[in-house]
Amino acid sequence: MYRIMMVEDDEVIARSLKRHLESWDYEVFCAEDFSDVMAEFADISPQLVLMDIKLPFYNGYHWCSKIRAVSKVPMIFLSSASDNMNIVMAVNMGADDFVAKPFDLDVLTVKIQALLRRTYDFTGQGTMLEHRGAFLNLTEATLLYNGEKTELTKNELKILQVLMENKEKVVSRDSLMTRLWESDSYVDENTLSVNINRLRKKLDGMGLDGFILTKKGIGYRIG
Repeated sequence: MYRIMMVEDDEVIARSLKRHLESWDYEVFCAEDFSDVMAEFADISPQLVLMDIKLPFYNGYHWCSKIRAVSKVPMIFLSSASDNMNIVMAVNMGADDFVAKPFDLDVLTVKIQALLRRTYDFTGQGTMLEHRGAFLNLTEATLLYNGEKTELTKNELKILQVLMENKEKVVSRDSLMTRLWESDSYVDENTLSVNINRLRKKLDGMGLDGFILTKKGIGYRIG
């Protein structure tokens, strides 16, 4: 089941579209905090975004640029501001399609189906994790923080993924080594320590001091 995030402040449109898309077996989430769309985007990790242009606090172009900085998730703009300038701007900002309001629900559904099919039939469904404003892109193996994108090694990506998936827990060294072993990377106790220390230096250089904390004798957790 694909997850769709809708950034639409018109409650009537949002409820109607949500109900319609759910009848097609999509999982639909409506943005609630229009001052911090990125936090909800990270929590939902959608496979497709439906974005209005005119929104409270910041417009859809602002959130489109923020999302594009961390993700290639397909995005469709829905707006009554459908003049050529807005359509061109939406596409230039990274939108995959533009649908003018008022729209036909069946036509929009077909466009959504086609875009999801083109995006995921061969590439799989991408995922992203977030903590302290840092966005971990599992598909691209990158970490974005304060506009700086850093490439991660295979082991660094897996370590951060495990820790960020277990934010509230201490992850044992054995658990980390098991996960790294599953990714075809042989890791012993010393190699794990080297990888953790190297990753900490990379995070410190990005301004993420104390991002990985040590629980002596047990393992690690996200700080």
